Amino acid sequence: MRRRHKQARRGKYCMRRKGRETLIEQDTVKLLRECDAGVRMGTDSIHGVLEFVSAQPLRDALRSCEQEHRQLGREIRSALQRFGDDGKAPNPIAEKMSWLKSSVKLALHESDHTIADLMTDGCNMGVKSLSRYLNQYAAADEDSKAIAGRLIRLEEKLSEDMRAYL
Repeated sequence: MRRRHKQARRGKYCMRRKGRETLIEQDTVKLLRECDAGVRMGTDSIHGVLEFVSAQPLRDALRSCEQEHRQLGREIRSALQRFGDDGKAPNPIAEKMSWLKSSVKLALHESDHTIADLMTDGCNMGVKSLSRYLNQYAAADEDSKAIAGRLIRLEEKLSEDMRAYL
């Protein structure tokens, strides 16, 4: 038995055999995996700079955002488990480059300004990547798109909160 489903990217219909993943399922899992990698990268980055923070309001904002990232990460992994997927770790090269940049900048000038600058750069990269993935995986289900949107808004809010320390 063959079924038809709309292929959102090209506006055409394509045939799939019954039992195979549909384009919607594929794009949903891919989008959730990218969100998972992004939320892990964000959580790790925030955790990595907390010990260097001087201003208590900055520390509070970072801790709050870290907790929101962790909560969203649990939701993402729960959604991925429904598809039988374990999630995605951040790209190891991106992780090492981020760690190296943070370490060097903080070693040269350990300040709240430097931390805010690092966090702002990370948030901007996250928003850019997630927005690209939302466009790339347009056939993903609405729930996964909403999760990606929440993560984007979380990154945008943190970036905005960092402005006072730049």
